[in-house]
Parts: sequence; C-alpha cells; structure tokens
Amino acid sequence: MMNGRLKTLCFLVVLTVLSSRGTCDELQVGVGRRVITPDPLLPVSGGMGPTAPTTGKRGELNARAVVLRSGDTTVAFVALDLLGFPSVLCDRVRSQVPQIPSNNILIGSSHTHSAPDCYAFPDGQGGHTGDLKYMDFVCKKTAEALAEAHASLRPAQLKVATGEARGQIAYNYYAPDLYDRRMSVIQAVSPNGSAIATLVNYAIHPEVLGSRLGLVSPDLIGPLYDRIEASAGGMAIFMNGAQGGMVTADNRILESPKDPLKGYWNDNRTWEECLRIGHTMADEALRIVQDAPIQREPRLYCSSSNVSFPVDNEVLWAVIQGSPLEYPRNSDHTITTRINLVNLGNAQIVTIPGEALPNIGFYLKRKMNGQHNLVFGLTNDAFGYILTKVDFASFPRYEYISRTSLGEQTGEILIEQTLKLVDQSPKPTK
Repeated sequence: MMNGRLKTLCFLVVLTVLSSRGTCDELQVGVGRRVITPDPLLPVSGGMGPTAPTTGKRGELNARAVVLRSGDTTVAFVALDLLGFPSVLCDRVRSQVPQIPSNNILIGSSHTHSAPDCYAFPDGQGGHTGDLKYMDFVCKKTAEALAEAHASLRPAQLKVATGEARGQIAYNYYAPDLYDRRMSVIQAVSPNGSAIATLVNYAIHPEVLGSRLGLVSPDLIGPLYDRIEASAGGMAIFMNGAQGGMVTADNRILESPKDPLKGYWNDNRTWEECLRIGHTMADEALRIVQDAPIQREPRLYCSSSNVSFPVDNEVLWAVIQGSPLEYPRNSDHTITTRINLVNLGNAQIVTIPGEALPNIGFYLKRKMNGQHNLVFGLTNDAFGYILTKVDFASFPRYEYISRTSLGEQTGEILIEQTLKLVDQSPKPTK
C-alpha cells in the first residue's frame, strides 16, 4: 500500500497532467486585418466582361483573418472585400504563412461588385482585365493579416447562434421569396466576456453600388463591420453564403416598380443605402448572438478534400487557359479545387468554391450534422455559378447563370463530395 506522502505525489502528478491537457485543448483566437484598397485607384469588376473606371471610393477594402487553435489543430478564416479570389491566388497567400497548415486556411470573398478584378479575365485583345501588381499586393497583405492573427492568439470562449435576419436586407431577384433568411453568427469572446471576433455568415450579393458608379467600395459589408465593431468591440468578419442565382441586397424602392407584371423594382444605388443595409445586418447579427450560451472549451476539427469538376463551358475553359495567373487545370478538361469541413463547438461549416444557388445551400445545411450549420460560399475558389442539373438552362431566367457556370454537373458533384466529407467527419460537439 502507498503511504500518504506517495499518494499525495501521485495525485499531484495526475492533476498536473489533466491540467496541462485542459490547457492544451483550450481554444485560442487571434485576429488580423490589412487595408487592400488600391492606391492609386483601379477599375472595378462586376463579373466577366469589361471593367469600369473609378473616380472615388466609399470605405476601404480589407483583408480580415481569424485564426483559431485548439490542441494540435489550427484553422484560419479569411475574408477579402473582392468579387472573387481564385485558388491560384489563395495558394500564393498560403505559401507565405508557414505557421498555419495550408489545407486549413479558408479564404473567402465578400463578392463586392466595387473592387478590382482578381481573376485576370482575358479581354479578347491579347490582354486581360486585371492588375497583376495589385494581386501580388493583395496576397502580401492577406498573408500579413494571417500572420498578425496567428501572433495574437489568446484564450477564448465561443458563442454560436442562428436565427432569421429581420428587415429589408436581401431578396432573390429571380424569385423574391426564394432565399435563406437565416443568419449564423460565431462570436469569440475573451474569458472576461469582451468580444475578440464576430463572424457573420449570410447569403447576399453586396452590389448596392455595383460597378457602374465609379466607386471602389466594400459596399454594404463595410458598414456591417463598422457597426459591429462600434457596438461589440473586437473585429468583425463576413463570410458569404449560397447567394447565387440571384440573392442580392434588397435595395428595391418598393414604391417605384419597374415592371409590376414581372415583379421588378427600381433600385436605390447610394452609399446611404449601403449604410442602411449594413447597419441592419449588424444589428440583427448582434441580436441573434446576444443570448447564445457560452461554450467554454469548444472542440475544433478541420478536414479537406480535393474535388474535380468538368469544365463544359468553353468560354470559362478559355478563361482558365488564357489567364496570366496560369490556373491549374487537368488534361481531361477538368479543374481541381479544395472543399473544407470545420467543426467548431456545436457548429459545422462547409465551403463552396463559387456561387451556389440557394437550394443547394438549403440542402447541404439540412444534411449536415451541426446544431448550427454554415456554408461559406466563394471560399477557396471562385468558379462562377453552381447549379444542379435540374436547374441548369431550365428557364430563360437561368440563361446567364448557366452561361457563367462550369457545367450542369457542378452542383451534383459538389453536393455528393461535400456530403461524403460530412459523413467521414466526426459530429461537432461542444
């Protein structure tokens, strides 16, 4: 039998081991940001086609990063105020941040239509619509934001909530009521309760201003950030959802119909409207997360899968072949990109490498395993619209989004491969 002194020593050893294990698995969160507004200003892009010249700006374009670490797992979420950010540039960023596993760095775009082109679309005249020096600048600043976030890691707890965002915020331009009203919010707080980061996940096109007003701007996302940070503190970050075809900002002037028969309205394309929608979103996000319970030691898990998509669209194949960014491509007329799955506390997150139609977002959320299920659209890649085969080219209204899609199998493959990743991953737990 052990004497009393030996028993005490054994107890202290066990207590030390358990204590160190708890510290090792404690959640830590850090944030970083950099301004990526071009100086001098550059033309802005609203999609494929010519860019538009600019004469001013409203707000600043940002690269924002949140890094999370628990035990041996480190994950980063990055939000860029850009139309899209292809994988070839994402990999350029990841190569500059060796302290974080590259597969665990999720880089998404807000999809503002008032930012410079980062696709380098061929212009049909032997050139392209992008500025390669600006793209290098964005990569460098994004890597700096990630390094800052990693260096500022500190103990954190978690609040996660999902609810309907109220007010005139978004609608579906093609069919007004067919959009996801749910907003999910992840808030990391310090042990004393102060906010470190507030992540808002919601499906919306930030295109109040668009590309024709001559302004560089984060659009409604800038006011969203400012309002959250003024009200809650910490840093705000926005990750878009399944906003394709065509979930956009509800800047309709409801008393000024354009075509009553088809249900089209004239739009309010002003900075004041960006302020209204962005502030409404911020207030709703803080309301939704306000009473969420604290998760003191949320578990963190991240996995990824490489997925190949056939490129049936010859126009997009020409973009992939002709861009000076040298997009990776396969000899069988396919491209390969990465999808991620993250479990964070009782939330589960999956990424979409483009603009998925809202029915795809609804379906994935219904099949995922979290208490709160989030989809990060336009993340890790930006391959245009993603439709299921039954939607592809099915209505005249879908002509444009079908024409700017990789092909009719894109949505089917995305759903199959995402749910495979869900099935292979552990269920999220607090």
